[in-house]
Amino acid sequence: MTKDYDLTGKLKHYFGFDKFKGDQEAIIRNVLDGKDTFVLMPTGGGKSLCYQLPSLLMEGTAIVVSPLIALMKNQVDVINGMSEEDGVAHYLNSSLKKASIDQVKADIMAGHTKLLYVAPESLNKEENIEFFKSVKISFYAIDEAHCISEWGHDFRPEYRKIRHAVEEIGQAPIIALTATATDKVRTDIKRSLGIEDAAEFKSSFNRPNLYYEVRQKTKDIDKQIIMFIRQHAGKSGIVYCLSRKKVEELAAVLQANDIKAAPYHAGLDSETRSKTQDDFLMEEIDVIVATIAFGMGIDKPDVRFVIHYDIPKSLEGYYQETGRAGRDGEEGKCIAFYSDKDLKKLEKFMEGKPVAEQDIGRQLLQETAAYAESSVCRRKMLLHYFGEEYLQDNCHNCDNCLHPKTKIEAKDALLIVLNAVAAVKENFRQEYIIDFVKGRGTDDIKDHKHDLLEDFGSGEDMDPKIWNPVVRQALIAGYLKKDVENYGLLKLTSAGKRFIKSPQSFMIVMDTEFRTDDDEDMHEGGPGALDPELFSMLKDLRKRVARRLERPPYVIFQDVSLEQMATMYPINEQELQNIQGVGAGKAKRYGKEFCELIKRHCEENEIERPEELRVRTVAKKSVQKVKIIQGIDRQIPLDDIATAEGLEFGDMLEKVEEIVYSGTKLNIDYFLDEVMDEDHLDDIYDYFLNSETDDLNVAQDELGDEYTEDEIRLVRIKFLSEMAN
Repeated sequence: MTKDYDLTGKLKHYFGFDKFKGDQEAIIRNVLDGKDTFVLMPTGGGKSLCYQLPSLLMEGTAIVVSPLIALMKNQVDVINGMSEEDGVAHYLNSSLKKASIDQVKADIMAGHTKLLYVAPESLNKEENIEFFKSVKISFYAIDEAHCISEWGHDFRPEYRKIRHAVEEIGQAPIIALTATATDKVRTDIKRSLGIEDAAEFKSSFNRPNLYYEVRQKTKDIDKQIIMFIRQHAGKSGIVYCLSRKKVEELAAVLQANDIKAAPYHAGLDSETRSKTQDDFLMEEIDVIVATIAFGMGIDKPDVRFVIHYDIPKSLEGYYQETGRAGRDGEEGKCIAFYSDKDLKKLEKFMEGKPVAEQDIGRQLLQETAAYAESSVCRRKMLLHYFGEEYLQDNCHNCDNCLHPKTKIEAKDALLIVLNAVAAVKENFRQEYIIDFVKGRGTDDIKDHKHDLLEDFGSGEDMDPKIWNPVVRQALIAGYLKKDVENYGLLKLTSAGKRFIKSPQSFMIVMDTEFRTDDDEDMHEGGPGALDPELFSMLKDLRKRVARRLERPPYVIFQDVSLEQMATMYPINEQELQNIQGVGAGKAKRYGKEFCELIKRHCEENEIERPEELRVRTVAKKSVQKVKIIQGIDRQIPLDDIATAEGLEFGDMLEKVEEIVYSGTKLNIDYFLDEVMDEDHLDDIYDYFLNSETDDLNVAQDELGDEYTEDEIRLVRIKFLSEMAN
């Protein structure tokens, strides 16, 4: 029994710590008493100590099942570094050669090894099971236990077989540990491991030192990330991307901009990954660009920022990854970039998977979208997702709390939603309920004959944008709950039923509206301009310059260029060329007045500019553009250039437009003479001469169907080249 142990003394002796954190001591005593244990502890809470210390005190060898080779190596080095003799900790996985495996087995048989880390695949191997049968096992520790559950963010089928392996090798206590698990995942883990009666230790998920922010993902995301990293120069950070390709590309862009960065993903050989990891720990590099393969168990306490280039597939994954910031309790900034397009891409990835898996995946994605779009305190939303109540109204450490939106009264809307849930017998999900209250007669609703119910369409006169925030905030307030086991059906709670009988005030904040990529070119004072006042001054200046030169404003600079100027504050010709759509020609011709205005604005308002705006891109795109320019100079027909470059004609025109918008003069008259009617050409040219906008759709509407889109685009290229450049 554990009373024989002076645990604090043992902690000091082996690990050098004076006292335990949180529930550590109670957990360790439970393990030493030979009882099954379930531990839910956020990243940085000290999970690994909960099995490392008891393994050193108990008779036999503890088997630790862990999903990542990198994590094993890291922890084995730590334990062996603290021990007086070698071989106290070992790992067994596919990276070891036969001689090393023999050495590991010899140390175990000699009784030297107290802790053996294995991948689930290695645990399930027949030859290893046979070997383990001859070993005294003190206990089994299942780390990253959420991998067992299909509802977890990192499901690994091999984890499902752990119970079977344990039964073959021989019974011993089991401790399951995870940093993120909803109620659904917890039940799943315990059932799968056969430890339903395990003592449960659950720490708070609140990490007060972490700052959470979600930003609109726009075309200049690379620049935003570079500026952010430069503002935190010399600090350690991780940027997560969903695809290996994006990891490679972004790491190259960061390196080109003098940021000490390296890529990390499962496609790199283990030697490279190992070196990158060590370089990060030793501060040879500042930033790791990674897929989620990186970071599990990387014990670097001073990661100062975690950026999500793509929104993750689940809130559990997001929480786990952001949890790698600020593990020392000091500052940690967590920035996620969000776009509706990414969400649709993730949904598309699910097609072709089994229906049940698709269903789980979609539910998890919806939770992520709710987190990103909601204007409620992000901490409150995250903790609610993990079944923990956060009672403060303002956490003062997330974007929504630092810039709160005005609350509006939603008593009537909530009543409509609750009545609707009751009317359809609490048997449908959020989207169905919203369609129902809006009065949308979808096939699904008609099949259930719910369009005939009295409550159908009861909210059709209200702002359609109110329903998502009402449902999301009713869940947090406890008027509704989601039946996760059952496809996320909405159910009334007792508080919800009381509200129907006697409604009271229900104040909500509307969701943040994220622009879609189609309207990303930024409309009047839209949210993309970090400095709306400057944006409006730049538009006025553009208007004056355009009048003076008798040209349409868009010929001078496009809206997207002004938006970026109001974000990046360029004050000289060189910096201006880093703005989208501004090449050397435009910067020289029009830049002076714009730079002077920006400089004056910065001085008057004491704005600290990002020190240096040289955001260098990696030059793969520019090679193709040079070839296009050379082809046009040699008067090769544009369709032939497109074929030679392997481009569709429309994509080719897009490249030519980019070249011309940036200020390079191109003469395509030779091609227009061949392919266009002269009257058509003159009509389109005159249209652009007198138009306020260069928008293609507007031009097509004004000019009519007798002019094709390609014709309009070609003449627009000629017009811009002659007028703007």
